[in-house]
Amino acid sequence: MTVHFIGAGPGAADLLTLRAARLLAEAPVCLYAGALVPTEVLAHCPPDARLVDTASLTLDEIVAELAAAHAAGHDVARLHSGDPSVFSAVAEQARRLDALGIPYDVTPGVPAFAAAAAALNRELTVPGVGQTVVLTRTAARATPMPPGEDLGSLGRSGATLVLHLAVQRITEVVADLLPNYGPDCPVAVVARASRADEEVLRGTLATIADQVLAAGIRRTAVIVVGRVLAAEGFPDSHLYSADRCRS
Repeated sequence: MTVHFIGAGPGAADLLTLRAARLLAEAPVCLYAGALVPTEVLAHCPPDARLVDTASLTLDEIVAELAAAHAAGHDVARLHSGDPSVFSAVAEQARRLDALGIPYDVTPGVPAFAAAAAALNRELTVPGVGQTVVLTRTAARATPMPPGEDLGSLGRSGATLVLHLAVQRITEVVADLLPNYGPDCPVAVVARASRADEEVLRGTLATIADQVLAAGIRRTAVIVVGRVLAAEGFPDSHLYSADRCRS
């Protein structure tokens, strides 16, 4: 039997992949990440499936649920919001499953940063403006950031930054980024991307903190910082150029 780590996407139930929907429909046990996974996604599970909300569980308790299902001969759908490759805590669960000899696989999902870019109608890599995207977070009330991955260090590149799990610290984020990006740098905050109650704020480093605080956005949001958000007059990419050799 197998534990299937499944990316549930950013929130909208119809952004679930076909593979994810199939695995959910076949699994008699589903562990899901609380309010981060909408009930519409859980509707793909069998009517008699055992549904376990992991929001209040410790890592040991989650692994115990996975091990118990495995011992009973049941496949498990382990749902994570967004995509399991980023800020999902899959690595620590996989390490425990390796030690227990329990097989698992991973099904990708639409990541939050992609849903945010879609909400903004913006490409995050624009020719001549920005070709690098850094996905990161801040360290408050979470595991400390490794050396050299603080916002001050990352900001020296001038790359487009996408910050997860950081909107509660928007004032500190702005202070950390101002020296490298400047007060006029475009910023967007997308809360609950792809959901019916999606909320989008657009501004600059000089204005975004006040907007976020006024809107009362405290969670389930990403912050996007970079010149690509306001890019105009940029050159066409070489991809579709008439001068590109296509033979």
